[in-house]
Amino acid sequence: MALAYELRCRECGKTYPNTPLSICDECFSPLEVFCDLEAARGSFTREKIAQGPDSMWRYQALLPVPEDYVPATPSGWTPLLKAPRLAKRIGASNLYIKNDAVCVPTLSFKDRVVATALANAQVFGFDTVGCSSTGNLANAVAAGAARLGLKTYILVPADLEPAKILNTQVYGANLVRIDGNYDHVNRLCSQIAERYNWGFVNVNLRPYYAEGSKTVGYEIAEQLGWRLPDNIVCPMAGGSLITKIRKAFKELVALGLVEDKEVRFFGAQATGCSPISTAVKNGADHIEPQRPATIARSLAIGNPADGVYAARAIRQSGGWAEDVSDVEIVSAIQELAETEGIFTETAGGVTTAVTARLYAHGRIKPDELTVSVITGNGLKTTDALTGAYEVEQAVRPRLSDFEAYIDQKTASGELAGEVASVR
Repeated sequence: MALAYELRCRECGKTYPNTPLSICDECFSPLEVFCDLEAARGSFTREKIAQGPDSMWRYQALLPVPEDYVPATPSGWTPLLKAPRLAKRIGASNLYIKNDAVCVPTLSFKDRVVATALANAQVFGFDTVGCSSTGNLANAVAAGAARLGLKTYILVPADLEPAKILNTQVYGANLVRIDGNYDHVNRLCSQIAERYNWGFVNVNLRPYYAEGSKTVGYEIAEQLGWRLPDNIVCPMAGGSLITKIRKAFKELVALGLVEDKEVRFFGAQATGCSPISTAVKNGADHIEPQRPATIARSLAIGNPADGVYAARAIRQSGGWAEDVSDVEIVSAIQELAETEGIFTETAGGVTTAVTARLYAHGRIKPDELTVSVITGNGLKTTDALTGAYEVEQAVRPRLSDFEAYIDQKTASGELAGEVASVR
């Protein structure tokens, strides 16, 4: 059976049959999956999508997997939530949160990309898979491989958050801590992938892996009632996510599922690792690598593989990029949790803080329909909040003691939110 997708060079356009390969042998530019939209036109309709599963696999007709592929895990189809309380706090009136902090099985959007990567690892016959990771990808590969019975080698920077280390080891993965940053780890993984017959999801399987991100864009459009937003605010590490959401919107327009509209894309990074936002601000068409120094470790990629393409997509859309300090990241994590009940990791703090700045600087108008993309769960980076909350003295189980405690806190102004009377 012929597959309705192929690999194509992003620069010279050379095409390749489906194979575990990520770099063009003609011009050394990255390869990308191109799906045959005409072949999908009959099966990728609003009606057939609605009949599909409540997961990213409802869009299977436009994902790089065989037509008869049976997925093992229902990742995706995460909530798109109106965010009125956060909106009021930051001067917006039409703000939504795409909440991939609750994506299954490992609580980050990486579950989507790993799903398509491991599907292709099976197609290519790999019995061993791996990745270089800043944490969330390690968790997702370990869980997905366990589900499929694949052997795993996962390489991470040695200073990764303890929760992300634990959330990888618990699935039985071979976790290798590398004395270096993500870029060191990634170079080593490229060498390993050349030496051994292993499928590295973000190296030789990268074109297939990246396509999983399109499902974030498909879901946003469908959950908005098959329409596109005015703006997307998106965190950037390697830079792939923002380009794939844009690609998803263009495919929906080409297939007539949504009205054509230019959506502006805004990228978010931490100041301690901001090669893409720096390129956007400087109008540069190249990326100057940086040495990461930020608490937002899941975004700490100093030499992003898709950085040039992310910066290009932002500029072409009329958007912008911003970066924020570690202090602002922690404050934004708290603000999102306090206003909307969403506990995000540090990457989500970056996105939330940048979203607020974009409104404050007038780059996004208050009434424009804006979606802020939250990509990971706060339970993975609780160390970022160390010292933010004091351990309270225990109160004896007596009503009088409870009332005395409330009186004391009220007098000192330490009660959170609106104070309810206890008298």
